[in-house]
Amino acid sequence: MKRYNKLIGLCSALLVLTTSCDLEETIYSSIYTEAFYKTAADAEKGLVAVYDPIGDMGVGPALTIVSDFSADQCYPRAVVGRNTLTLFAYDANYTTQRTAGRTNESPQQIWASSYDGIEKANWIIEKVPAAIMDETRKKQIIGEAYFMRAFYHWTLTKNFGDVPVKTKPSTSEVEATIGKSLKADVYKQIYSDLDMASAAGLLSYPAVEKGRPSKEVVNALYAKAALYNEDWQKALQKAQEVINSGKYSLMPDVRDVYRYDKEDAARVENMWAFEVAPISPGRTHQLTGLCGPPGNAGADYARTSFGSMFAYQTFFNSFDPADKRRQLLDTTFVDRSGKTVPQRSITPVTTQGVLIKKYQDPNTIVGQIPNIPIFRLPDMYLIAAEAEARLNGATATAYGFVNVIRKRAGLPDLKAGLSKDAFIDAVLQERSWEFFAEGDRWYDLTRTDKFMSVIPKAVNNVYPVRTPTAKNKYFPIPLDEINANPKLEQNPAWK
Repeated sequence: MKRYNKLIGLCSALLVLTTSCDLEETIYSSIYTEAFYKTAADAEKGLVAVYDPIGDMGVGPALTIVSDFSADQCYPRAVVGRNTLTLFAYDANYTTQRTAGRTNESPQQIWASSYDGIEKANWIIEKVPAAIMDETRKKQIIGEAYFMRAFYHWTLTKNFGDVPVKTKPSTSEVEATIGKSLKADVYKQIYSDLDMASAAGLLSYPAVEKGRPSKEVVNALYAKAALYNEDWQKALQKAQEVINSGKYSLMPDVRDVYRYDKEDAARVENMWAFEVAPISPGRTHQLTGLCGPPGNAGADYARTSFGSMFAYQTFFNSFDPADKRRQLLDTTFVDRSGKTVPQRSITPVTTQGVLIKKYQDPNTIVGQIPNIPIFRLPDMYLIAAEAEARLNGATATAYGFVNVIRKRAGLPDLKAGLSKDAFIDAVLQERSWEFFAEGDRWYDLTRTDKFMSVIPKAVNNVYPVRTPTAKNKYFPIPLDEINANPKLEQNPAWK
């Protein structure tokens, strides 16, 4: 501003000597795009920016703990507002999280990051078609942007229900001010974007770059979105396409999926993840520190851990002792002196602490780096099993899908002769065992309307009473967004 005023004064003084003074200047801002998206380098850099909001969600990581702390598998130590999710004590302003400086662990982060990603994807879709570059790569870049826009809209609707659908970039405040669309219309847009991504010539695994969606991952999101949309035929079709592609396979030992030293080998199953880099500065997350014992006590867990996330004893007890997935939980640990610490001494919070071992990293000193899974191949088998059962009952085909997952876990086939409803319940339970601490469970409970009956049973001496209400099926739209957008209405149950 001072420089601009000096220029005005200078031009005024020169008026006696000249007939005019040109004060026009190029304005650069977050919505200035005329000089960008013109080359291949511009397009690639713009696409990298589309992925960045996943990192913003992953750091907290709101990407997972918004779901996990709300559900019936994991619970937090009651510090820095984390217990508001477990006790359903948050408000539309997410006041406690904001006060504690933990917005990045709240649904508010999910809203902000998702629309940030949508805006960046919209600029790619709008501008890159005119870029001067290789046409094949151009098509792929635009396809990735369509995929990411679908992913962000799906992330929003599973958390908030009816949400604004945004398909054009904003060059003004007016263009950015839009109202909500019905959930059904959100899914129509998700489907449309995924159709565009499917036709974009994306590469298949293993040729795909780390952190980018393969052609099969597009179908994986399609399958899961269709499942949440109760579009059973589409869910079954897309899940089978992923399975039958033969591009991905299950790791023989489920524990290897999460080993810090087998991350690259595990990509054969871990199809798409929040990729974390062991560099500084770089993207990281808290899960390794949250899940390890307090005081950095467990050498196998992390260099730095503070013990703020545990599994419920009831969840641990729900596993068959023969289930290999139960070995990704533990009721003891070995401390740095080599002494075995019994369960009663794991944490001063409770005598029934159960440690989560999916995000162990004993070596890294720069942040916490294990990748956070977003889509794994077992999801496709269990989506196919549920969708097949909802369409045709507990058929042999449906049993075949779920038994693949049970066999890898070291379990016998699912009990034969189950009714349709009993089989679906068994698949949902299988999902709980397979995907715990991966940010999945809460959405299974809300999409099936089971959260009201299941959650009150997930209690312990830390949280002896938990009472979700019907309005908790979706999170409230952040009050900041309501105040900033006169066309945006709060979810009816939260008014």
